[in-house]
Amino acid sequence: MRRRTPPPPSPLPQRDGIDPVRVRLPGEGAWATVREHLVERLGAARAGVVDGMLEAGLVVDADGRAVPPDAAYVPGMFVWYHRELPPEVPVPFPLGIVHRDEHIVVVDKPHFLATTPRGSHVTESALARLRRELDIPALGAAHRLDRLTAGLVLFTVRPEERGAYQSLFRDRLVRKVYEAVAPYDPELTLPATVRSRIVKERGILAAYEVAGEPNAVSRVELVEHGARGLGRYRLLPATGQTHQLRVHMSTLGVPILGDPLYPEVAAPVPAGDFRRPLQLLAQELEFTDPVTGTEHRLRSGRVLEAWTSYDGWAAAPSAGAAAQ
Repeated sequence: MRRRTPPPPSPLPQRDGIDPVRVRLPGEGAWATVREHLVERLGAARAGVVDGMLEAGLVVDADGRAVPPDAAYVPGMFVWYHRELPPEVPVPFPLGIVHRDEHIVVVDKPHFLATTPRGSHVTESALARLRRELDIPALGAAHRLDRLTAGLVLFTVRPEERGAYQSLFRDRLVRKVYEAVAPYDPELTLPATVRSRIVKERGILAAYEVAGEPNAVSRVELVEHGARGLGRYRLLPATGQTHQLRVHMSTLGVPILGDPLYPEVAAPVPAGDFRRPLQLLAQELEFTDPVTGTEHRLRSGRVLEAWTSYDGWAAAPSAGAAAQ
């Protein structure tokens, strides 16, 4: 099998912890200039933005030289530029470092912070923040947590080792334990193992279950139940489908508190509304380090506020409220 030639290194540095966009011009096409391709790629409505970047010398080639506005199209050529980053509302909760060595960084991610840049959450993501705060430009994510879920996330320090750590999650060699707060149903028999087939379509907010071979398996245990008809649950996913635990808890009739998607999609909240965080926490990660052989058992220091202080969780926080 023919090996792909790796792309050249970026001639542009990161900006605010975000890598520049890299574009490889396709081998076939009817574009006469680099500009024509970029306009088609970004959309005709962005033609003025493309023209502005080219005129300002903000689109560069592999040698870091500005690409002229009338540069001829060259198949296979690489160009780089920094995308425009609209202002983002800061997520006012800190990232806690649970473990750090020369190979990995494991953090205790707060609710509302995306793991990696995506959609409208770019500079306000755990990856971008950590690159800035720890001054590790090459830092990469080995896996992801939903933006609304808090807890442990593993990042890799060296790009050449990232695949080894990603394979731990792909091959299900990481023991993951979650905690959730949800309604208590005395008629629900627990512990139970939920198996279903979950589909998550691009562009649709909520995942859903369909008939077919299960691709999602979760064990659900009740730890305790208390006031306000609530229960504290221990969740052990054996697979890693998008929103798996949220879907399975909803399927059992005990949707996780603060979930805006399950069982029904709620109206979107304004940017900066950090009320009632989803009561789901990635509490433990246990794995054998594929590089050093070290046995890691890491635990989040966070607690789910709806269980420890329901009134505090339900109340609207003041601007810039501290992390729970």
